Amino acid sequence: MRRFWPVAFMLVLPAHAGEPMSAAEFDAYSVGKTLSYAVGGEIYGAEQYLPHRRVIWAFRGQECAEGSWYEAGGQICFVYEHDSTPQCWTFFREEDGLRAQFQGDPDATELSEVAQSRNPLVCAGPDVGV
Repeated sequence: MRRFWPVAFMLVLPAHAGEPMSAAEFDAYSVGKTLSYAVGGEIYGAEQYLPHRRVIWAFRGQECAEGSWYEAGGQICFVYEHDSTPQCWTFFREEDGLRAQFQGDPDATELSEVAQSRNPLVCAGPDVGV
């Protein structure tokens, strides 16, 4: 019976046990897409992934911010026009999309991909409709 233990153990591992995505894997998965993310089932925001590691991010209902991403120490780090402080995440590929774990957050924010599109991100703005 002992020889079946490793297989049985693997079957009960949580989905979070996967390997982090590399920068190349993340780029191949995301470029050309707009991904929507949720925290605890609540929509958090969406990001459009452009060529050359450029992005456009918007929190739900807020204005968009342009930025870029780079790999640092196995993490995917984002910097935006409004804040040059790196926001670093570890991304995992799950059966139903990406999961991202924020680095440097004492509450360990975790995002889950809930939708993806090939359409550009729709941005709110102060001058829309003027």
